[in-house]
Amino acid sequence: PGPGSGKLATSLSQLYHDYKRGIKAGYAKFETFPIWDLPLKHPVNIAYEAATADIGDFNLIDSFHLEAYGKQAVNYNRDVEVFPVLKCILKKLTGTEPIYKSPTDMGVNRANSGIIDDKVVSWAAEQEVIRRYFRYSCEYAMGFVDKDTVQRVELLLKELNVKPEDRRVVKPAMDAALEAKKQKKGNKGIFCGAAIELKDGTILTGKNSPLMHASSSLVLNAVKKLAGIEDQIHLVSPDIIESISSLKKDIL
Repeated sequence: PGPGSGKLATSLSQLYHDYKRGIKAGYAKFETFPIWDLPLKHPVNIAYEAATADIGDFNLIDSFHLEAYGKQAVNYNRDVEVFPVLKCILKKLTGTEPIYKSPTDMGVNRANSGIIDDKVVSWAAEQEVIRRYFRYSCEYAMGFVDKDTVQRVELLLKELNVKPEDRRVVKPAMDAALEAKKQKKGNKGIFCGAAIELKDGTILTGKNSPLMHASSSLVLNAVKKLAGIEDQIHLVSPDIIESISSLKKDIL
């Protein structure tokens, strides 16, 4: 379940019922991000902020952990804010002083131990922030998120000193859209391009048309490339595509 889905409330409810039945249960959580023992401004932790930009999450140093152990640990605002309340609830449920001295204590996270190449992981995190930027930009255009969400990710990109074009497929996709416009290949004045990078580094593109989205065109082009099929050969008959399109537009 995602953020704000009620994981904590559900767990505390189970804990309550267990104690009512005389079962001395405990509470801990598997916490993936942010990674508590990476630096606050590590690209991986910044990528977490990008992933939750729509709900306004941000990372900070866990003040409770610092006070209890004298060590810095990274956590996020909601966990730190709710910890005093959670501590009181656990004390009320169990009748004893909670074993947790900080919100970081509650989480089980050994992700840092699995990082064997920090350079590769940092690069992947930067790519994820760029991906989130485009996703939120699309969702803003569709009315799903507000402009503040997009602006938050833009600030994170600046913080990482990267730009959208640092993702290799971005420029080819933009060029494909411009090419579609020049060739008047779009649909109802809308011109879209899509691009994908194959395992060998080859970048393929696709354009939208009255029958197909740019991404659909791209998938067919990629299949042709990988299967060694000539570009001029139709992978799917135009009649079949038109029939499916008619079903979606005129019937469904």
